[in-house]
Amino acid sequence: MAGPGDNQRGGKPKTGGEGEAFKRAMTVTMRAIAGENDLEVSFAKDKPALAGSRARLPELGKRPTRAEVAVTRGLGDSMALRRACHDNAIHTRLAPDGKQARAIFDAVEQARVEAIGANRMAGVAANLDSMLEDKYQKANLAGVTEQADAPLEEAVAMVVRERLTGQKAPKSGERMVELWRDWIEDKAGADIEGLTGKLDDQNAFARVVRNMLASMDMAEELGEDEQSEDAEDSDDQPEGEEESDDGSEQDQGADQSESDDSDDSTEDQEAGESESSDANADEVSEDEDVDAETPGEAKRPDFPYTNLPTDFDYKVFTTGFDETVGAEELCDEEELDRLRAFLDKQLANLQGVVGRLANRLQRRLMAQQNRSWDFDLEEGYLDPARLVRVVIDPMQPLSFKQERDTNFRDTVVTLLLDNSGSMRGRPITVAATCADILARTLERCGVSVEILGFTTRAWKGGQSREKWLKEGKPASPGRLNDLRHIIYKSADAPWRRSRRNLGLMMREGLLKENIDGEALLWAHNRLVARREQRKILMMISDGAPVDDSTLSVNPGNYLERHLRAVIDLIETRSPVELIAIGIGHDVTRYYRRAVTIVDAEELAGAMTEQLASLFADQASSDSRRGSARRRAG
Repeated sequence: MAGPGDNQRGGKPKTGGEGEAFKRAMTVTMRAIAGENDLEVSFAKDKPALAGSRARLPELGKRPTRAEVAVTRGLGDSMALRRACHDNAIHTRLAPDGKQARAIFDAVEQARVEAIGANRMAGVAANLDSMLEDKYQKANLAGVTEQADAPLEEAVAMVVRERLTGQKAPKSGERMVELWRDWIEDKAGADIEGLTGKLDDQNAFARVVRNMLASMDMAEELGEDEQSEDAEDSDDQPEGEEESDDGSEQDQGADQSESDDSDDSTEDQEAGESESSDANADEVSEDEDVDAETPGEAKRPDFPYTNLPTDFDYKVFTTGFDETVGAEELCDEEELDRLRAFLDKQLANLQGVVGRLANRLQRRLMAQQNRSWDFDLEEGYLDPARLVRVVIDPMQPLSFKQERDTNFRDTVVTLLLDNSGSMRGRPITVAATCADILARTLERCGVSVEILGFTTRAWKGGQSREKWLKEGKPASPGRLNDLRHIIYKSADAPWRRSRRNLGLMMREGLLKENIDGEALLWAHNRLVARREQRKILMMISDGAPVDDSTLSVNPGNYLERHLRAVIDLIETRSPVELIAIGIGHDVTRYYRRAVTIVDAEELAGAMTEQLASLFADQASSDSRRGSARRRAG
């Protein structure tokens, strides 16, 4: 790791004990740059990542080269500078909605925080240059010849970096920048020039970047946050009120989900309510089908979230090629057995860790199910322990007791797993194992568990896109891919019969693209149709919704906007309790109750803690109600 005055691009290759010393030095220096003594730095073979106050860097080999050391230093400097110079609440509030605009906004913000460090420390500048050289070299950008092959967001970030620091783009990125430079400077040269004086003011810097995006013909992707913020800024408010607003924004940095709810309230009020009706129409029809398949059961009454406006602007081009299938329908029994054996072999060590966490969860849940009683009641079971009072004083009334009602066992939990291509490898393997072991644990505690997965049947649109092409490419077709929703374990199926189904996630070619909004609605509808009183839905994902076919013919924020509307629908109008876990991806900007983890190995702990906290909240609520009843008696 570079520090002030360190102008070397790398160091000697680290071997043996020097490797551990290097890691310690990296950790100390990153904490110093970030200004966080509790910053956790780990080294692993997985890709580098930063989530909250936890950073993961690549594990160096036994004899790393100077270049590898410099790249690792650059990655560490980049992460530490982001912790020191970046306010996530400001970034989230001002971030555009559109996919391309958001990518540029994110890349330019990263260029800003790195420029701050590069301008102040020559060694940091050299390390960052090594990191970028390695990044673009691995992306094969040195030989690009067409603009379509050169990512615009990276080119813009490099032009901004050059303006802020005076450093040219790394050699492996020079061709990429030159393909876009004339266009960028023609469209937004003046705006980029205006960034130089706002390097240390993230809020002002972000607003200039939004102006820059508008100059680059992306105004429609900016969303409405800027207008609302401008309106607030233009109001003649007392200084005290402005300072209070700023303070609240900083306080919300620790809880990203709350900032999303407040910052996106106007957008989601319009988009969320208007985007709910079409999807809910499908929801109501599916619920009616479920009710029809259950003879003798009364029709489920309407809940407030079913009464939605009819102008929900998310649509589907065709549902004719969608499928909802059981895992056993996608491959034969012999292959399922083989895949399950492969899954068990892959994570033999992890099963012990998850098993211990699951046992701890089981003990906590079972403790909440111990029988408890309310005493000194006027009716119920005669309380023999208090008969002595009647013997001593015959005028004393008899005392009765009543066992407390508990809804703990009357609970169903749905685990909804992202089966997209980005989950391939370690993440999907860990997710499958955690879901498997937790399902078994909850089943022992009398809690019904359903395990679902979602992906698409094909890349790039499948039969839906072919149908769209044959029909002459009608404008604004909506979702344009074939959904595949997979039932690994239904809530009524015992774990022992469904265990091998989870091996399907190991099947090559299963994981494709992800349309999260419709998957959430599907899982939600299945939960609502259940008879249990308490319903919990846990989403596990590693990224935002992505489907190239849909996004190529609709606005760039089409799927993400729908996801936000569905989440708002469930969180504000549904009896279903929704929680989310993001693997290497910040899901707190979507969900109120969410947690983000860096390593897939942390998933077991996150899942058990989230579930345990939900049941603990329920137990506390039941206890308060019991105390209130006793006081009333």
